[in-house]
Amino acid sequence: MVISTVGARPNFMKMAPIIHAVNKLEISNMLVHTGQHYDENMSKVFIEDLKMPVPDIFLGVGSGSHAEITAKIMVEFEKICIKNNPELVIVVGDVNSTLACALAAKKLNIPIAHVESGLRSFDQEMPEEINRILTDRISDLLFVTEESGMNHLLDEGIEKEKIHFVGNCMIDSVKKFLPEASHA
Repeated sequence: MVISTVGARPNFMKMAPIIHAVNKLEISNMLVHTGQHYDENMSKVFIEDLKMPVPDIFLGVGSGSHAEITAKIMVEFEKICIKNNPELVIVVGDVNSTLACALAAKKLNIPIAHVESGLRSFDQEMPEEINRILTDRISDLLFVTEESGMNHLLDEGIEKEKIHFVGNCMIDSVKKFLPEASHA
């Protein structure tokens, strides 16, 4: 079983094509929504518009400081991982949900696939930059969207065998739903 995680608006757009691909492979996949973005305009509408399955589990962590949100997600996601014993956890992007789910999985020795690895702003005052760096450091499979991502990871000492150039799943979402959006 694979657990795919989403938590904030950009995660839905990135995860949609991944979930569609995993489902075609007939791999057991559980979708966990952390609830980092919980407003209907921030999550439900994206799930519907992107034709994603309704999340199997909604953690509903809500608002709080970076530490509060990350901690709440880690505690609840750890329980899900222990109960379901996944073979892989997929995280996308650079939000608090990404780091929290990756940390919980890593501490349980569950392999992590990080989609959109290697992106860097080189501004460590941005919480997202910290999330990117830490998630990349502990991930087992690093899926990069652009050549610069590969270079950043190699420069940071990530083993080349872990890095896979796969393209940009946001573009996959745009290509799939552009015809529908242009008729709206």
